Amino acid sequence: MRESKVQEKKRAHNEKRSNELARVKFIQDVIKSDSFKDKKNFSYEEAAVFIEQFINRDDPELEQFKKKQRSNRPTPNRQLLLEQKKKLEMEEFKKGFLCPDLADEQSVVFLRNWNGTFGAMSTFKMIRINNEGKQVVGGHNKFTGSENNEIEMA
Repeated sequence: MRESKVQEKKRAHNEKRSNELARVKFIQDVIKSDSFKDKKNFSYEEAAVFIEQFINRDDPELEQFKKKQRSNRPTPNRQLLLEQKKKLEMEEFKKGFLCPDLADEQSVVFLRNWNGTFGAMSTFKMIRINNEGKQVVGGHNKFTGSENNEIEMA
């Protein structure tokens, strides 16, 4: 019984890591594209657009499933999995989607030169960006200088 629990934890951990790898690889492909290759850094709003493109990456396949679906037939498992994955990613995006900090020039350089391995991912500065294109810390918006002007240091 212990062995099966250990195997399940390993599987869940590997799945989580592969999802992180997929999102970072997608963003790397976008910023290495011809239209963005000369740009040194990106705003949070631009990063939010990239994240939205990542979340919508399976939309063509979902559309095919919806076109082929006949009435009174069960929904294919693949379609259910894709819809569930998209829903979970959208919920994460509303709260704060974990991605490399594209506003930091050094992170952009690291990402462009990244070799696609898990070990090299530790060099990235990771942040959370919500669907409004704002950085989120711990599920709450990050404070700016104007919001904490009431605090005085003696």
